[in-house]
Amino acid sequence: MSDLDLIITNVSVVLDGHDEPQPVDIGIKDGRFVALEPGLDPASAAEVVDAGGKVAFPGVVDGHQHWGIYNPLPEDAASESRACAQGGVTTALTYMRTGQYYLNKGGPYADFFPEVLELTEGRALVDYAFHLAPMSKQHIAEIPSLVTEHGVTSFKVFMFYGSHGLHGRSADQSSFLMTPEGERYDYAHFEFVMRGIQRAREENPELADRISLSLHCETAEIMAAYTKMVEEDGTLTGLPAYSASRPPHSEGLAVTIASYLAHETQLPTINLLHLTSRKAVEAALTMAAAFPHIDFRREVTVGHLLADCDTAHGVGGKVNPPLRPREDVEALWSFVLDGKIDWVVSDHACCKDEMKFGEDREDVFLAKSGFGGAEYLLAGMVSEGSRRGLSFGRIAALTATNPAARYGLGGSKGAIRVGLDADVALVDVDHAWTVRAEESESTQEYTPFEGAKLTAKVTDTFLRGLRIMADGVVSTGAPTGRYLPRPQ
Repeated sequence: MSDLDLIITNVSVVLDGHDEPQPVDIGIKDGRFVALEPGLDPASAAEVVDAGGKVAFPGVVDGHQHWGIYNPLPEDAASESRACAQGGVTTALTYMRTGQYYLNKGGPYADFFPEVLELTEGRALVDYAFHLAPMSKQHIAEIPSLVTEHGVTSFKVFMFYGSHGLHGRSADQSSFLMTPEGERYDYAHFEFVMRGIQRAREENPELADRISLSLHCETAEIMAAYTKMVEEDGTLTGLPAYSASRPPHSEGLAVTIASYLAHETQLPTINLLHLTSRKAVEAALTMAAAFPHIDFRREVTVGHLLADCDTAHGVGGKVNPPLRPREDVEALWSFVLDGKIDWVVSDHACCKDEMKFGEDREDVFLAKSGFGGAEYLLAGMVSEGSRRGLSFGRIAALTATNPAARYGLGGSKGAIRVGLDADVALVDVDHAWTVRAEESESTQEYTPFEGAKLTAKVTDTFLRGLRIMADGVVSTGAPTGRYLPRPQ
């Protein structure tokens, strides 16, 4: 009888504590890493995979996706998890809320979330978990039970929903968010969400450091005024117009407000999502210095690192917050290289062509917000990051180790380490290729990265030791992805 189920050999492995990959074999048994050492005996394994000299990264823990926002949730769980596998993403943490989009219903999470779990069960090719957004007083009261009964330890506030819709101005907040009559989704609500999460932390001290709040930081009033100015002026069009309509200081102001509320409510576990600009990150760093007792984490997306509003492929690049000019892209990279950013995500939100574009396909203000990108996350970071001097060890931390630890998955995911789930992405770090939407496993027919030249490619993906992509071909077998109650 074989001692091991699988050995991956002829491979360089990105291990904890090492900037550069190490020449060790990977031994896997019962879905977990059990040996990481050179010269494992091939005869001791039921199967041996020759990696051909590729680099093994920990399977990506993509901390920010949106399954079911524009397409039925079961469909997205199936198709977009295939895009995940294509990009080396083995764990997807996806945002979910009540209201328009997603399941298009309101009500308590006690009813809503079991339906979410039922709709996704048996559909996903990769493992997954959910962040939930408390949209009402009732949801705030449910936070403790969501933690203890469903293993949901991360929550979200969309700061701009106060008087802005998902794609632009909104005159009817309550119908968009499907909140109870008389309730508002505003700064006071955000404060009470923070107090509710802090109560859950105090009631579960052993979990406290893994219960956190994430915030989409933009200021509705600034955006509403600037959208009107940009449209009336008419000089700018396309993605540059959208960036100007949601200016960087709107992000910075929202970061400042969120940070003070965290201080006021004594909630120390705050994640500042998809920061897109120098002003936003500088505001975040200023707040970290002002409130050193708050454990801030700062996130950027691969889209904001690879594309800018002037060179992205068309209006399909509309996203919230917007793609920015090149100087902001370069600023984000400088913060990544300086260790000021904690993780990088895809913010994957599949929006098909028929949904994305309005009657005038060139009118950015009529287009829907969001696009996919999980399939380019690791390849993009290795391609562009290594060119800029970012070590492979740091890339692994940004794409897997750090988000796994923060979101309660550090005991099973996020690193190639004995005892953890055997999630691996094999990367050919010397493979030049051009991004083409038609080659993606996502059901989205376009990408703002169209034509981008990358120099690294994910070729094989393993989920708990099972190869779900081999030589660039995603498995057509039965999905084996599992819901991950946290912490793990």
